Amino acid sequence: VSTMNVKTSSEGEEEASGMRNETLRESGHLGEAKRRQVIRVAYVVAALDLTCLFMQLGLMPVSMGLDSVGFGYLQTVFGVLQLVGGYIFGRFADQFGARAALILSCASGIVFFLIMSLSTSIPLLFLSRLPAFFMHGMPGAQKIITDVTTPSQRAGALGKLGLCFGVSIIAGSALGGVLSTKFGIYVPVYVGLVGSIINTLIAMVWIPSQTKPKSDHNMTEHSTSQSGSLFSINEILRLMKFPGVMEVFIVKVFAGLPIGLFMIMFSIISMDFFGLEAVESGYLMSYFGVLQMVVQGLVVGKLASHCTEMTLLRLSVFIFTGVGLGMALMRTVWHYCIIAVPLVFAFSMLVTITDSILTKAVPSSDTGAMLGICASVQPLIRTVGPTIGGVLYKQFGVSSFGYLQLIVNLGLFVYLLKSKIPLEEMKS
Repeated sequence: VSTMNVKTSSEGEEEASGMRNETLRESGHLGEAKRRQVIRVAYVVAALDLTCLFMQLGLMPVSMGLDSVGFGYLQTVFGVLQLVGGYIFGRFADQFGARAALILSCASGIVFFLIMSLSTSIPLLFLSRLPAFFMHGMPGAQKIITDVTTPSQRAGALGKLGLCFGVSIIAGSALGGVLSTKFGIYVPVYVGLVGSIINTLIAMVWIPSQTKPKSDHNMTEHSTSQSGSLFSINEILRLMKFPGVMEVFIVKVFAGLPIGLFMIMFSIISMDFFGLEAVESGYLMSYFGVLQMVVQGLVVGKLASHCTEMTLLRLSVFIFTGVGLGMALMRTVWHYCIIAVPLVFAFSMLVTITDSILTKAVPSSDTGAMLGICASVQPLIRTVGPTIGGVLYKQFGVSSFGYLQLIVNLGLFVYLLKSKIPLEEMKS
């Protein structure tokens, strides 16, 4: 009887495997064009979403007379909402699908711009930040790309989202400045409102209701029926227990922390240390945008196809170490322009590769939650950054950011060389 059970089980597994392979062949052969279209739509939605945000960034608070302290509070509120909402948004995407999550993000953007368009006082301006809890266009696009790409394609496809980010910085900042100067401070907000409505319609029409393969979808239903609520500390701890996840996540957080603190203080550093005017600072930000477009669009994907992800992770941390030394020694804005090249390369590589590694290390039913946790890193730095960065800059000067970058990443590089992180690609 035992032999018959084993044989029956074996035949059942072979039949299930055959059906799964057949499904994959059908989706791979017949759905390839559709998948490419979905990926392009995800890029468009992410680019339009970020462009709308960058158009109004900082314009209305200044026009309403909000001082630097008040603006800092406004940014902190936005950062906290994004920090808490990131993981919940990811869990929502796992339970209800990437399309529903992206529509929720775009709809939240509509509410955000609608309240801003009605804002005539500072309290209303703070109220307009509440929809930011669900405004996660970039993680939503990442989730869609993660669902429709194979593991070998994922790093390159995710890297191209950085190209959208670079385009959005340049286009959004320039368009926002022109519209507010020529037509008034509320016009960028109105344009952002229209853009969010268009984004919502694009997501509803062009993104399929189910982006995962059928086998993954069945696994998701089984997983989410056991996990319960959208927010669960136990679920976060469960994800961190998968092989290699905790180690890579720690590297992701701490490798980017020093440069994150520096960028938060950059508006002050550019004026006090480099002596730049507002227009010149804008040019410098555009330079960063172009660098990111080149690195994310042309470099990351090609390197990912030729090197292992752990090799690229070590490379990014090693380059960050050299960037730290350069920042500690820099004295002029021209020095910084030179340092910016390896800086943008290392940062872009770190973000893309760690996202790719972490989404492969967890089951496909948990990729949304994992991306949500990853998306919470930057809001966390934006929340605690002004306090820590302000103390570093005031007490120790600009060079302190470079020395912190050097010490932290040197330690991480030694750790990555000596430790063997047990990375396993989860199969659905």
